[in-house]
Amino acid sequence: RRVTSNNDRRLMELGLLIKRALEATILLELYPKSRIQVSVIILADDGGRLCTAINAASMACVDAGIPMKDLLCACSAGYAGEGTTLVDLNRREESSYGGQPAVNLPCAMLPQRGTIVLSQCEARLPDIDSLQRVLDAAMEGCRAVFEILQAAIRERAFSLLGVRAGEGNVTSTILSSG
Repeated sequence: RRVTSNNDRRLMELGLLIKRALEATILLELYPKSRIQVSVIILADDGGRLCTAINAASMACVDAGIPMKDLLCACSAGYAGEGTTLVDLNRREESSYGGQPAVNLPCAMLPQRGTIVLSQCEARLPDIDSLQRVLDAAMEGCRAVFEILQAAIRERAFSLLGVRAGEGNVTSTILSSG
C-alpha cells in the first residue's frame, strides 16, 4: 500500500500538529484574509519526523520573511527507564526500548520566550517527576536546536548580503547553504 498524506491518519495528525505550532508562532494578525501554506516533504525517516518537519517549516517561514513571535524550535525526548532520559530520538528509540513501550515526547517551543507551543506524549510514565525530567530534556534540546537554527539564519543572511554587495551570485549562495 502506498502511503500518502491523504490516506494515512498519522500523517494527517502530524500535519495538524505542525499547523497548530506554526499558528501559535506566526503573527497572523498581520495577514488578515490571507493564506500561508507550508508544504513539507519527508525524503528519509529515521525518527524525529514531527520535530524535523516543524524545524524545517519554521526555517522556511524565516526565509520567506514571515514575521514570527520567535523562532519555532522542536526536539523530542524520551524515557528509557531507570532514570535514563534520551534526547532527539531515532526510529528505534521511538518504537521501543528494552522491550518496554517507548516514551516519546516531541516538544516545540519558542525558546527566547520560554513558551511551549506543542507537547505530546502518548505513553504512560511512572510518575510526574519522570514527565518533568523528559519535558526538561526536550526543552533543553529545543534550546540546542535554536542555537543551530540561529547560526544557519546568520550564515544565510551574510551570504545574501554578500550577493547584494556583488561578492557572489544567488546560485552559489543557495548551493553552499544547502
